[in-house]
Amino acid sequence: MEFARRGCGIDRLPGQGDAVRRRPLGGVRRAQMITTYGVGSMIAIGGESFMVAGINRWPDDIHEQTINESRLEKRFGVDYFRLPPASESEKYGDVPVVRFPERHSCPECRRLADARFFGASASPAKCKNCDRELVPSRFVVCCPKGHISDFPYFEWLHKGRAAGPSSETKHELSLKAGGRSASLGDIEISCSCEVPPVTMEGALRKGALHGITACRGRRPWLVDVKDELCDESPRAMQRGSSAVWFSDVHSAISIPPWSEGVQKLVGKHWRSLRNAPDPVDRIKELELADDRRFSVEELAYAVEQRRREESGENLSSDSELKSAEYQALLRETKERSRDQDFVCVPWQDSPGLEGLAVDRVMRVKRLREVRVLQGFTRIAPPSPVAPERRSKLHPEDDPPNWLPAIEVIGEGVFLRIDEEKLLRWESRPEVVERVGVVDTAYRERFVRADQTPDRTISPRFMMIHTLAHIVLNEWSLDSGYPAASLRERLYADGGMSGFLVYTATSDSAGSLGGIVAQVESGNLGASIRAALDRASWCSADPLCMEAHTGGTDNLNRAACHACVLLPETSCEEFNTLLDRALLVGTAQQPGIGFFSL
Repeated sequence: MEFARRGCGIDRLPGQGDAVRRRPLGGVRRAQMITTYGVGSMIAIGGESFMVAGINRWPDDIHEQTINESRLEKRFGVDYFRLPPASESEKYGDVPVVRFPERHSCPECRRLADARFFGASASPAKCKNCDRELVPSRFVVCCPKGHISDFPYFEWLHKGRAAGPSSETKHELSLKAGGRSASLGDIEISCSCEVPPVTMEGALRKGALHGITACRGRRPWLVDVKDELCDESPRAMQRGSSAVWFSDVHSAISIPPWSEGVQKLVGKHWRSLRNAPDPVDRIKELELADDRRFSVEELAYAVEQRRREESGENLSSDSELKSAEYQALLRETKERSRDQDFVCVPWQDSPGLEGLAVDRVMRVKRLREVRVLQGFTRIAPPSPVAPERRSKLHPEDDPPNWLPAIEVIGEGVFLRIDEEKLLRWESRPEVVERVGVVDTAYRERFVRADQTPDRTISPRFMMIHTLAHIVLNEWSLDSGYPAASLRERLYADGGMSGFLVYTATSDSAGSLGGIVAQVESGNLGASIRAALDRASWCSADPLCMEAHTGGTDNLNRAACHACVLLPETSCEEFNTLLDRALLVGTAQQPGIGFFSL
């Protein structure tokens, strides 16, 4: 199989087939190992299905592939981060996987059993009697604590009925798909004990497995770790459902002093320098000043500065990380060396911004973002108020000193909205009432998951979020960037009032300079006005603008794919909490829009 550039190899763990090193089963991009195919997720390779194993099983010899980001390291209590191993390198291993689901069926004899009962050992898995490739089970069972196991076909078939004439009856399950439709009622399960067959109709309903089976506490991604006790009610899902695996990804932009070249060099050797009694002696031992880029004195000062910052900075939440970034984005950081990861300079000459309430424009000519996979959840997205539902990437009794991460180098533009005008607008009763509908839906979403809401949805947040979407869309059209290669970063809570649009990929569309050119060309005001003009009308109007609620869990109002929605990789909130009426108003309430005042 050919691998994508900068891809990661996917290979089976020893003991699941060939124990000898061989060609990988498949490949994905490194970024997908954080966002799409991380630990605990299922990946389809050909006609088979596998689950990515825990990081305690990942290859060890990848120290040259480390990433340092001091603020995130402190928050997660690790020493460093690692890039997922690249399949192009013969030196490093591949990301291991285990076969899951274990239950398979043969399209010829229709037998339903674990793959090993078919005599399958190598890949692809085949039925030893029919010589046909096996089909992995279409259904799995998950619980809110992250456990996952095969669908309990035997229990589903024999629920409330006698299993057969005697307890010694042999049970061989069969699966038959009629082919008349794709409905669950067309999938029939039967048993050799002659119990009446049943279909899968209703199996995916909430509570369908109540009284039939309990959660088994299985964690297949941890391989040899024993099942744990669990009192949660399991729920059946299709294995390809997006609710089977939600990544819990956190990110940070490298800001001064961590973005300086001297700090980058110190960060690479921080495990040796952190507790060194005499930093100068350790710096000389490591020969860090031999390349003459930095003197011993500069390096020693950087070590002391890093020690002071680590002991004094509180970074227990994303909002605190963003608050520090917001302050850095408002300050000028000139380019002093080519080693810098952060260059941010103001742009004073911005004609056309009159009346747009944009009071500060910053050109971020260079930035670095680190994205870390902390864990994952099932059934419901991760929430900071329910950390107990986040599944770990490793066994609890064997925690590593690192987490998987990727870094993105790019550029962007930061815009801040006039705080005084924003305060006047967000206090208007009609604005508060309109956003209150979405805030209620947001709270109901947490109540359904037996959780406490983690925040209140404010008019400020929804307006700035929607503005970021339409500006990103407009700049994508003007600069030639694909929208999926751009990303937003919102600063709209805790007194903040801005947003950053930046490049989100490290390939050829990563840092071409097209975003900063939107400011330097002198067309910034015109591009924002054009974006507002586009937002004032949608091809789905009047239905779109007059919608009471819409989107996932009713978390949008006037927002659809024809107007403000973006590729989900570009949006922090997965295309929720959007309303273009807060920008341009409605026919009945034109003054409700921030820019229509």
